[in-house]
Amino acid sequence: MNTKFLWPLIVFLLLVGVFVVGLTKDPSRIPSPLVDNPAPEFSLPSLQDPNVMVGSANYANQVVLVNIWATWCVGCRQEHDFLMELAAENVVPIFGLNWRDNRPDALEWLQVLGDPYMASAFDPDGRVGIDWGAYGAPETFLVDKDGTVVHKHFAPLTREIWERDFIPLIETLEQQP
Repeated sequence: MNTKFLWPLIVFLLLVGVFVVGLTKDPSRIPSPLVDNPAPEFSLPSLQDPNVMVGSANYANQVVLVNIWATWCVGCRQEHDFLMELAAENVVPIFGLNWRDNRPDALEWLQVLGDPYMASAFDPDGRVGIDWGAYGAPETFLVDKDGTVVHKHFAPLTREIWERDFIPLIETLEQQP
């Protein structure tokens, strides 16, 4: 038998194997080099008042969510109602990082849809978002009392994801001194 006809079949089977493995991966679980490392320190103008600075100092010594969002982001709109529910439940404070956006659009968004954030930093050029390793928006980070990133979620946050991935971690973190 001529082996030159086997090579395309072997290559095809290898590609099928790669695709099958890839399809079993959860696309919302993108590895982050920040997990288990200190959260990037930053200080940016507040979205609401450019004369007030918002940053990592605002949430020092607390377990918090840092949510990267933008008005141009479809997924951010999808998760916004859930963020409003979370803010009302007051489980952990939520801090926003308005990323690569337009200030008037973002202010209107929060006025119309509600503001779930303790404060939102305004990052129009995206530099701080890049420091956080943002691939896009929305991205949500759970940061512990020591300022360490404990978990990263890439995609709109939902009740199911919150209860499965965040609540057990928050309960553990809240028990720590």
